[in-house]
Amino acid sequence: MMGQGSGGHRQLFYSFNLDDHVPSDHLLRGIDRFLDLGDLRRHLAPFYSHTGRPSIDPRLLIRMLVVGYCFGIRSERRLCEEVHLNLAYRWFCRLGLEDQVPDHSTFSKNRHGRFRDSDTLRFVFEQVLERCVREGLVGGEGFAIDASLVKADANRQRGVPGAEADWSNRQSISRPVREYLAALDQAEIEKSPPKNISLTDPAAQWSAAGGPAFYAYSANYLIDIAAGIVVDVEATPAHKIDEINATKTMIERVEDRFDLKPDRLIGDTNYGTAAILGWMVDEKHIEPHVPVWDKTQRNDETLSSSDFQWDEQADQYRCPQDHALRRQWRPFKHLRSHVTKADTIIYRSSQADCATCPMKARCCPNTPIRKIARSVHESARDTARDIAKTDVYKQSRKDRKKVEMLFAHLKRILKLDRLRLRGLTGANDEFLLAATAQNLRRMAKWLYPVEPETANMAT
Repeated sequence: MMGQGSGGHRQLFYSFNLDDHVPSDHLLRGIDRFLDLGDLRRHLAPFYSHTGRPSIDPRLLIRMLVVGYCFGIRSERRLCEEVHLNLAYRWFCRLGLEDQVPDHSTFSKNRHGRFRDSDTLRFVFEQVLERCVREGLVGGEGFAIDASLVKADANRQRGVPGAEADWSNRQSISRPVREYLAALDQAEIEKSPPKNISLTDPAAQWSAAGGPAFYAYSANYLIDIAAGIVVDVEATPAHKIDEINATKTMIERVEDRFDLKPDRLIGDTNYGTAAILGWMVDEKHIEPHVPVWDKTQRNDETLSSSDFQWDEQADQYRCPQDHALRRQWRPFKHLRSHVTKADTIIYRSSQADCATCPMKARCCPNTPIRKIARSVHESARDTARDIAKTDVYKQSRKDRKKVEMLFAHLKRILKLDRLRLRGLTGANDEFLLAATAQNLRRMAKWLYPVEPETANMAT
């Protein structure tokens, strides 16, 4: 017999439990188990007034943001609509059917105010990371470092040459511009103007990596290779020097706050400069599993620096003809370090030795003597070269792919291939939330036990 609907008659009373309508294997169930925001109110208490109308619970705002970044909901306006309609999202955010969803403008108000003043998003990230450590997902033996470009919310057509940027009228400029100018005022080193600068987001770097040029920021990830957990994240302009400096910042911050220092650090050639290798080996005592950035090898069939033997005790090089290359050939009245601005020491051969040398055409055909620039961090570079010959280094090359996989997940699954917020602080907020979401998803999928569904099983 054909059934018939109720005709739209409403019941007077309903018995409804949100928990019954969220599947046991839903991702948010696992995330809810590992997301603890119990200390968030205490952390934010100094930034709220003790009088006036009660504000929206900050834990609700953070939970909504976690939902948005876990499921790639980039718009906060759309996020409010999804939480309003989706029962699982309501359950995760601790909202009943009758509870109102906050307006999207609430997020902007809190982000630009108390959230940034109190560094709330980093506090939440570190709380999640602390849970990862307690759950045994962070080994602390090996870290991997890498950076990925993310497009800024800046139009290419709104750019001008750096020397032509006019910020004279500072009262009518936007917040990202004010932050950029404040950073310039606080900088100790006077920097030359960039080649191209955006008028809407001047902190973004003009980059041509991988195709047509665009404005971008770098998402710098420091991960633990045991389970691919992000242990720190930092936003920088898309510039190699800033990415390298972020490495030091992140490693020292993790060591200071979590007492974690890796035995080895894995990276690509960008992190193989002499200065960063010297910092890793001499200051931090970390094994650099990084290819050495070396431009001394020659391809014109003449002798490279590696063809000369280094004598540590004599502080000199020996050429294939057993002639010496020294930093100085005569004593000076005042002691000199001979260190150049590039942190190198120039070792020179004797003109008398080179004039009669049968290998001069292969050694220095265009100059009267041979010069070798030796870095002050050359011993650290040699350490990295020795490590590159081991089997552990081969495994490190494979482990480095874990951070690349996180970047692919960041852009394809979390939809963070273009920033929505402007300014360096906006980029940092987005990267922190994305890394928090990735760590929560990893814990939920690895550690949350899914109970088997028995309702659909045949009896």
